[in-house]
Amino acid sequence: MASRTRLGHPRGYGLVSNRKRPVHRLADLLPGLASQLGLDEELEAARGLASWTRIVEEQVPAAAGASRLLEVRPPMLIVSADDAPTAQELRLRSAELLEAFAAAPGGQRLRELQVLVRRPSTEDSSEPR
Repeated sequence: MASRTRLGHPRGYGLVSNRKRPVHRLADLLPGLASQLGLDEELEAARGLASWTRIVEEQVPAAAGASRLLEVRPPMLIVSADDAPTAQELRLRSAELLEAFAAAPGGQRLRELQVLVRRPSTEDSSEPR
């Protein structure tokens, strides 16, 4: 029978090993893990979504929170806008938005920005219908 410490754990339990293992950032490990699990496309979609949100916040602050990435369908980037003025602003700045998306993590070079006017979903709203 293995000897036990005063707290009832086997000897050596919780002791720090003298072996040094390299430390890796989680962001560096995710792509490999996603690939092993067959989640490459989902990871790229999540990166693209986060990049679009950040790009809009930086390039068109008035549209922050009022636009969402819907789909990347080369050669087109399809996004939504909550209202017509926001959609118009995104269309007017499409060249710079597409350029920023091409340089962003999870982004790619696309030729066209399609903006659909869609009101945000009210399913998350606490108001009765």
